[in-house]
Amino acid sequence: MIIYNAEIFTQNRERETIANGFVRFENGRITEVGQGTPELSGECFDACGAALYPGFVDIHTHLGLTTGGTGAEGEDFNEESEPVSAKLHILDGINPLDVSFAKAREAGITAVVVSPGSMNPVAGDICAISTSGRRIDKMLLRKVGMKFAMGENPKMTYMDRSETPCTRMAIAAMIREALAKAQRYLGDKQRAETEDEDSPELDMQSEALIPLLEGRLKAHFHCHRADDIFTAVRIAKEFSLDYLLIHCTDGHLIADELAAEGAGAVVGPIMCDACKPELANITPANAALLDRAGVKVAVCTDHSEIPIEYLPISVGVCIKHGLPFGKALDSVTITAAQLAGIDDLVGSVEVGKRADLVLFPSGANPFEVMSSPVAVWVGGERVN
Repeated sequence: MIIYNAEIFTQNRERETIANGFVRFENGRITEVGQGTPELSGECFDACGAALYPGFVDIHTHLGLTTGGTGAEGEDFNEESEPVSAKLHILDGINPLDVSFAKAREAGITAVVVSPGSMNPVAGDICAISTSGRRIDKMLLRKVGMKFAMGENPKMTYMDRSETPCTRMAIAAMIREALAKAQRYLGDKQRAETEDEDSPELDMQSEALIPLLEGRLKAHFHCHRADDIFTAVRIAKEFSLDYLLIHCTDGHLIADELAAEGAGAVVGPIMCDACKPELANITPANAALLDRAGVKVAVCTDHSEIPIEYLPISVGVCIKHGLPFGKALDSVTITAAQLAGIDDLVGSVEVGKRADLVLFPSGANPFEVMSSPVAVWVGGERVN
């Protein structure tokens, strides 16, 4: 397949834009990116001068875990029966036939990161998936993280039951306890392998945390308030975790500190009000202020808090409030992919990556409310 006569926003390291460019792909992977008119053979698509971008990436969603209009029967993103549920696998809860997947594709969103909800201090694993498919196993791009939650959500969930945790101190203590137990469990397993000792009794919670301790997964910390953000950073440093700050609502108040820590921030939902106390300082300028301080920023919808099809409009709101267009484009392409740990697969138009592509009319701003994709390809298959 060849897409030609396109203005290509590659989002590669040089952020190269190719006028009158073409992309060739086979078996779902990009095999050639160039300028000019290639030798045309097989299936071809004339872009007629339209703008070709990498497919958009929404780095924090609950896509497929909740079905609108069905109430509790359609919700599968919070296991509120126990506060530590690291053993949960997100793939077991995602419904890929949820209509929101089609809406994502129609908006040019070709990959998403799906996370458990934020009711539990330790909530379960996180996966990056394609937005096209019927069987979740085949849509999986990579397991990327483990979900942790600070602040009001876990606190209020268990306070209502007079169970632990009822305070921010208890939330942090439960996270530390789970990680410390997993560290000891990992040490016992390693000694059993090298010193001919009996293996420890299987502990599914600790097993799930081992990839995190070994640096193969990132810790995704749900955190809004500045003190919760710093608690997340503190815990991550204590256990040498690679981490992301999800929501990071007060980030603009402490942007210099986060930049000094080298933290990555996932900002969103953008188009919402201060619906709970820890959102008191919410501002649509958050992404711009964090970026200005030197923090790597991605924008998310937190679907279903904001429907996923409004990711481009959310980015537009960030642009309106000071985020430069180039950084805004990065926030849902290459930077989002880098922060998620999937930039070898998606996020830019480069040889070897998935043919996840979105085409907008020439001259159109993809983040304006009136803009819609002309065509979308996911894994080399046209889906819109």
